Amino acid sequence: MTFNISDLSTAEVQYYLQHLIAPRPIALASTVDEEGNVNLSPFSFFNLFSNNPPIVIFSPARRMRNNTTKHTLDNIRQVPEVVINIVTYDMVQQVSLASCEYSKGTDEFIKAGFTKVASTYVAPPRVSEAKASLECKVNEVKSLGTNGGAGQLVIAEVICVHIDDTIITTDRKIDQQKIEHVARLGGDWYARISSANLFKVLKPNTQTGIGFDALPESIKTSAALTGNHLAQLASVSQMPVRNSEFKDERLDAILHYFKPQNNLQYRIHSYAKELIDDGRVDDAWQVLLSTSTSVSA
Repeated sequence: MTFNISDLSTAEVQYYLQHLIAPRPIALASTVDEEGNVNLSPFSFFNLFSNNPPIVIFSPARRMRNNTTKHTLDNIRQVPEVVINIVTYDMVQQVSLASCEYSKGTDEFIKAGFTKVASTYVAPPRVSEAKASLECKVNEVKSLGTNGGAGQLVIAEVICVHIDDTIITTDRKIDQQKIEHVARLGGDWYARISSANLFKVLKPNTQTGIGFDALPESIKTSAALTGNHLAQLASVSQMPVRNSEFKDERLDAILHYFKPQNNLQYRIHSYAKELIDDGRVDDAWQVLLSTSTSVSA
């Protein structure tokens, strides 16, 4: 289906976009007003936009229901500082509770059962239970409109980072598998980023990949290899050549028991697919180069 945005209600636009543009990291933002009252609220319109200077942006959009602004935004206009506490799985239910629209002056730290910790450089406190917190000064609030649902971009510069020792390695790196980020999707849906669903994609930063157009036609049109598999084959810096010393017992068995008229190419490509999934791209190339039928146009 195709939708023209002008034909949709604001609620419909929100529904489709928030389900499609996901997962989104969640900023649990703590702020204070000019009287020192603390507010704590989560926002999934949030991300990192610059490293130098270190800039994060989140958006406490105007409410669609009645076009009012959120306490977080009101506080930031009074005291342009914020602590962004990174949301993880072990605190997600408390974060959801903090999202309730409590009346002005209510302390969501207390309502959601979080513990305040004094920040080092800014007035708002940080969340003790968070595995990471970013102390920020607000450089600008960029309004995208005055109607209900309009984003109000809080452009914040990170001036101090707090990271829990439990997710730091001995060489001062972050162990990605120990964080268990939580991300927002559409409606009531969330995502848990655990070690079971993490994977790496090596970046071809230093050398240019040969690209899809350099792949042999029979590989590009393979019934076994997906676009993800082809992309990994096409990421090598130069077209591989057959290594006469390459030995593989399973490949030998495939070549022995199957003939070209009995789906030999498909079986070779299927085996190459398994090797790619196992991170053995070089071996996959050697398997694909094993017979002339596997690379012929």
